[in-house]
Amino acid sequence: MAGRRRKNGGASAGEGAAEAVLPADLELQDLYGAFAAHGLDDEDLDDAAVLVPPVKLPAEQELAEQAKAVPMFGYALALARWAAPHRTVDEFGDLVEEDRGPAARLLGLAPAEGEVPEEAEVEALRAWSLACDLDLVELGTTKDGEHVAVPGPDLEPAEQGDPDTVLELWLTAAGIVRELAVEADSLPEEEAGEEEEAGGEPTPEEGREEDEDGLNEVEEARDAAAELLDEALQVLYETTAFADPGNETVPLGVLAALLVVPEGEEPSEELLGDITDVMVALDPMLGDLAELGLLDYRPIDPELFDEEEGEEPVVGEAPLDEEESARFGLVRLTPLGQYGIRQWLLEDGYDAPLVGDLAQGDAAELLRGVCESANVLPEEELRVWVAGREPVPAARELLAAARGDDAYGPLRRMLCVSALNLLGAEAEPAVREVLDDPELGGSARAWLSALGATDVPVPDRTMALWTVVDTFAAQLLDSGGDAALLRELVTDLPVKGDPAAWFGELWRVDHPYTADVLEAIGELHTDRAVAKEARKAAFKARSKG
Repeated sequence: MAGRRRKNGGASAGEGAAEAVLPADLELQDLYGAFAAHGLDDEDLDDAAVLVPPVKLPAEQELAEQAKAVPMFGYALALARWAAPHRTVDEFGDLVEEDRGPAARLLGLAPAEGEVPEEAEVEALRAWSLACDLDLVELGTTKDGEHVAVPGPDLEPAEQGDPDTVLELWLTAAGIVRELAVEADSLPEEEAGEEEEAGGEPTPEEGREEDEDGLNEVEEARDAAAELLDEALQVLYETTAFADPGNETVPLGVLAALLVVPEGEEPSEELLGDITDVMVALDPMLGDLAELGLLDYRPIDPELFDEEEGEEPVVGEAPLDEEESARFGLVRLTPLGQYGIRQWLLEDGYDAPLVGDLAQGDAAELLRGVCESANVLPEEELRVWVAGREPVPAARELLAAARGDDAYGPLRRMLCVSALNLLGAEAEPAVREVLDDPELGGSARAWLSALGATDVPVPDRTMALWTVVDTFAAQLLDSGGDAALLRELVTDLPVKGDPAAWFGELWRVDHPYTADVLEAIGELHTDRAVAKEARKAAFKARSKG
């Protein structure tokens, strides 16, 4: 899904201002991966920006420990070690009959004494198959023709918890399970029944055609299931990125609705049926992925199905309490799941950054990176940057980086104030140092006043008007043209009594965005007289250059 980039052409600070792409150039639905592109036809969509929101991930060492704690992955490691120095296998590489019970006991799937349940042996064989797929065991044949398996070279570093090895193995395992989860049946049951009723022996040509049709149907069904699962995983990834800690769990019905119901629409009766179909299709696939630790999943309660009537549960027919709603399925993407899906997104060409990627350098790099990135959560980047820093030196660095009359200047200063808010009152000494700075003084005085300081001098007229333009310009850039938000800002402007006189001062302000701000006020102000004076002032501001 491609994100939309809008060019801001309103700045009058030269060519650079017109080309600036700001964080607000992408609306919220774009950060959620909505499919839209400005000025592109269908042929160009593959070249459009592909964006998903930044996510927070634990350190790789912690992720590796989580991967080793996944039962199926741990089983594969244990069986690979059990294969040392070598173990006899059959011609297909599977455990021989006499080793299946001991393997199940080793994994704790069967009691130490007595009969080993068949399902325990099946589970052990699945774990052995995974160990083979991951090359944790390698297969070969002796000179005597005996088929054997030996531990592979990745086993020891994986057992020792090497993050690179463990995560690479786990990601491969997750990919295998992901593929297996979407395997479709060969033919729908109703078509198989029709074949039996038809009777008669088909000709060889008819048989070949039926086989081809069956294979095509299987392939189409598999592709549809894979597409549905991929879309569901990406939606989970995106919603998890925006969820508050502890609120990452999504009801399966909500997930299905996000995949089915067009944005802004209420689900119709027909769409409710589609939602139910999607839930039923996702249920076993999500259960498979949960086995590898991608998800925490509570499946649909099988008792919701009316076995006697053969009906499927239908969501949305009546309000449900929390426990009743949970019976329809709950899913939560784990940190491991976020890691895995992010790797798949990166492989597919998506821009899938991590929170804090832009906060690794100095303040200038931080503010520039946040301004220039179309795929960023500014508050999170600022929070990562200020964490653990001494407030006064950090504030001085931020304030110095906020200066400048380039296209991003107003936005940098707005971000600087946000970062100062995160640093808190301890940053006050550094802020007082810039009270007389022509670019920073106005916002510095406003910040100190908001902090409760009573000794803040009133700015002179020049500084006050410059700050009005700079503050409005920052909001204009950051809002991406959100008319409702900007109209609120416009109504709060100190234009009372004599708008002609006020705008007569404002258009003379030496700021690169003066004309743009005046034009926005002229377009958005609800008072026609004020709007007219703003447009006249914008013309004068354009003409003076």
